[in-house]
Amino acid sequence: MTLPPLTLYLAAPRGFCAGVDRAIKIVEMAIEKWGAPVYVRHEIVHNKFVVDGLRAKGAVFVEELDECPLDRPVVFSAHGVPKAVPAEAAKREMIAVDATCPLVTKVHNEAARHHENGLQMIMIGHAGHPETVGTMGQLPEGEVLLVETVEDVAGLVVRDPGKLAFITQTTLSVDDTADIAAALKARFPAILAPAHDDICYATTNRQAAVKAMAGKIDALLVIGAPNSSNSKRLVEVGANAGCPYAQLIQRAADIDWRALEGIRSIGITAGASAPEVLVNEVIDAFRARFATTVEMVETAVENVEFKVPRILREPA
Repeated sequence: MTLPPLTLYLAAPRGFCAGVDRAIKIVEMAIEKWGAPVYVRHEIVHNKFVVDGLRAKGAVFVEELDECPLDRPVVFSAHGVPKAVPAEAAKREMIAVDATCPLVTKVHNEAARHHENGLQMIMIGHAGHPETVGTMGQLPEGEVLLVETVEDVAGLVVRDPGKLAFITQTTLSVDDTADIAAALKARFPAILAPAHDDICYATTNRQAAVKAMAGKIDALLVIGAPNSSNSKRLVEVGANAGCPYAQLIQRAADIDWRALEGIRSIGITAGASAPEVLVNEVIDAFRARFATTVEMVETAVENVEFKVPRILREPA
């Protein structure tokens, strides 16, 4: 049987970013240093395949510190945690390892600095997302106001319009965030913007690669978890850039082949917490059904690396 031809455009960069890579390494090193089980507060990163793999090695995932025994190490997820969580762990004399992405920590420090200078913060982010909860939890209640849309800006009630600054979640849509930032600046001309864009390099790069391939493809598949903010944004970016069909899948088994009937080209990318093994699995699935030609769409080269915490580099 002759297979139909297909050009598969593969986004670069895609998949793991430095913060995710570091967080996974932290859990693995903690298990190696202290033995299993090691407790992890919240999914270390938003990917079932990764979480299941770490669970098999001895990680136990919980939602709250109360679920962790006092005599076992606890790791805080890459998304960051409210300030009260490490404070409580220290009070209980627990071994705590912080896997918060350094780029999220940068936003935490930015918020703290503005607070010390008497400014009220506005955060552009998604309500309930662990990163948003963690960042807002760096300051006392009421000191960080959340906006999710341009429309939310009109309803903000602030303490002093002349003493404001804004920060953002690191995994948002670059374009949507720019619109919300513009609305904030229009309503509050004195508001301080981040010195450097809070949206992380990995989110920005992955969105740029999707935009670069959007005009060439009949469909876009984003490999990532349904609770992964940066993965869901990639689907939105693809749709907004003109992709006729853009879908989020966790792995090859989730591909809706009926929806892809008659396509001649497809774009494949992966969110920052999706491992390359899942990308290869999807490519293999297409090769089994199509005479596939793979073309790379590279818009940036990433060589960022973050050190693991000192506690893991010291002997047990």
